[in-house]
Amino acid sequence: MIRISLENGVQTLCLDRPEKKNALTGQMYTDLSEALEQGNTDDKVRCQFICGQPEAFTSGNDIGDFLQFAGKMQMSETPVYRFLRALVGNQKPMVAAIDGIAVGVGATLLMHCDMVFASPRAVIHTPFIDLGLVPEAGSSLLGPKIMGHARAFELLCLGRPFSAQKAYQAGLVNEIVEDGVDAVAKACAEEIAAKPPEAMALSRKFLWEESANLSERVDAEAKVFANRLTSPEAISAFQAFMAQKSKA
Repeated sequence: MIRISLENGVQTLCLDRPEKKNALTGQMYTDLSEALEQGNTDDKVRCQFICGQPEAFTSGNDIGDFLQFAGKMQMSETPVYRFLRALVGNQKPMVAAIDGIAVGVGATLLMHCDMVFASPRAVIHTPFIDLGLVPEAGSSLLGPKIMGHARAFELLCLGRPFSAQKAYQAGLVNEIVEDGVDAVAKACAEEIAAKPPEAMALSRKFLWEESANLSERVDAEAKVFANRLTSPEAISAFQAFMAQKSKA
């Protein structure tokens, strides 16, 4: 589930499914999307703050849940796609706090954040190619912009996990917080929310305008991603993943 609250101009979106390491279901994607979409038109929301649970920001898609709806509808109709569009369309500053694993979309959504704080035990991992898929959420555009080609390739294509320190060195994380990462990140969100909102919105828009074709990239990735879901490589990888999961 997603716990949503609003305080001091900060809308907190807390991923709260610890028994599944915050694996994201269709309903969780829908709740996140609605919160981001509504926040765009709510003057009381001056900053979005997303966090998870101790040791788990999110393990990414709930594979079983994802495969159920992915096989029954067009990619553009899925809750995942709506969330990706909500990320691109988000007009408020966004801060994230990572404690533990940030896998798949849990990693790529960080590229849409304005400030990212991580605990020393944070691990960022994008195993898309290992599953026979491709990167999503516009990460193929944002990754090289943030980290440079070499590091983006290492994370998105080679699929090597990034420690908090490596993510910080790559520019994906702003600060490593030894203790109380959620509190430090939320304090930053409140600092942002206290700034003059119109000046903040205009300034942030200038910073993001260089990624004006981000929307097109998300669509292009989603189209290839959908085709890859039925590829022999992906089917084999998912079968192996589910078999391994059933033994755990």
